[in-house]
Amino acid sequence: MPRAILIPLIVACALFMENMDSTVLATALPAIAASLGENPLALKLAITSYLISLAIFIPISGWVADRFGARTVFAAAMVTFMAGSLWCAFSGSLTEFVLARFFQGMGGAMMVPVGRLILMRSVPKSGIVKAMSYLTMPAMLGPILGPPLGGMITQYFNWRGIFLINVPVSILGLILIFVYIPNLREAEVPALDGRGLVYSGLGLSTILLGLSALGGHLLPGAAIVGCMLVGCLSLYAYWRHARVTPHPVLRLDLLRLASFRAGVVGGTLFRIGTGTLPFLLPLMLQLGFGLSPVESGLITCFTAIGALSIRTLTVFILRKTGFRRVLTWNAIGSSLVLVGFGLFTAQTSHAFIAVVLMLTGCFRALQFTCTNTIAYADINRENMGNATSFASMAQRISQSVGVAVGAYALELASVLQGHATIVAEDFLPAFAVASLLSLSSLYFYRQLSPEAGAEMSGHGRHKMGKKTDE
Repeated sequence: MPRAILIPLIVACALFMENMDSTVLATALPAIAASLGENPLALKLAITSYLISLAIFIPISGWVADRFGARTVFAAAMVTFMAGSLWCAFSGSLTEFVLARFFQGMGGAMMVPVGRLILMRSVPKSGIVKAMSYLTMPAMLGPILGPPLGGMITQYFNWRGIFLINVPVSILGLILIFVYIPNLREAEVPALDGRGLVYSGLGLSTILLGLSALGGHLLPGAAIVGCMLVGCLSLYAYWRHARVTPHPVLRLDLLRLASFRAGVVGGTLFRIGTGTLPFLLPLMLQLGFGLSPVESGLITCFTAIGALSIRTLTVFILRKTGFRRVLTWNAIGSSLVLVGFGLFTAQTSHAFIAVVLMLTGCFRALQFTCTNTIAYADINRENMGNATSFASMAQRISQSVGVAVGAYALELASVLQGHATIVAEDFLPAFAVASLLSLSSLYFYRQLSPEAGAEMSGHGRHKMGKKTDE
């Protein structure tokens, strides 16, 4: 198998494992809580601790890879993730489980962005679109396949098995890493920005904690406001710090590039909106329409079928239309379909819902591939580590914010309509909010030139001059 295909598949396996683990856990929370003798709401700490770990360690992933070698760090991250999985599987208390999830998050924080860095440095720009189409599949499949898989393992075996399945996958991944992945590194690496790491880590982690509590009633209102305030002040301090620091841990100046800004900021807004779907849709099918978890899981799997079907057409579509047109019209289509989910009723044909889900999978997979790719169109090799750290952090934060926004919008819609419990009518306003957030990404996509990313997409007849981000 050619290296241009093999490397994306190896990185994709790591991304799939990390995404699958996150979504499987949500399904198994009640069983884990019962096993540990805790309230299920307390288990939200396990999700929050993982997100906090990501927020702290993702920003330094690029620097660590440049300093110690991408293959070395990628392998070490996979070992850490596997060790954290084993610790989770054998945890005997809530405190131990939360610590294990934090440790596991350290591996996930390095594994995904460093894997993407390896991909960007190993594949020529003309082949990045195809490589990203392979890499996008795990991001689509994990949230869809995770819940039914977690339900089956928890119901028919034991919840600890959802963490043990990471062990053989990690061992296989480690073998492939040392055989096929080059140990790319930079000759000169600046000193680590310790102060910036503290500011960014504190800011992102407290904001994520506040948002997680907002959606899950984990903390009292005053504590949530305090978290958000500390987070905003810390990020403001980081912004001031990054303006005068020669080598900040997160390169905010990269956002001056329209292509990077569209991929990261536009992509974040799009992901927040569409990221509500894996959370809201199963709830609507089960709480609103009365379907069983198995029936709900089977229907939602059609999103993955749509995502797989578009992969072979992505390169052709971009070559014919270019990034700007695809990102613009695809965002509009995705947002309209998203709000359409709120119009479904219990009498809507399951076959029709499945067809719409396939269409949604096509839209999301195409948009994810395009945003993941266009972000690196004008990034040179020296700044690739900073760019992948920044982009990876934005992607993970957007996924978390999407769930929090979906949960809060659903709860607010229920309260404003005077419903004591969640009913089917509460989902239309929640999906409408998600659709507007997704649609807001258009502002950044429209800032792209018609020739943006032509070297990657092959679109247009005009030859692009060599671009740098200097």
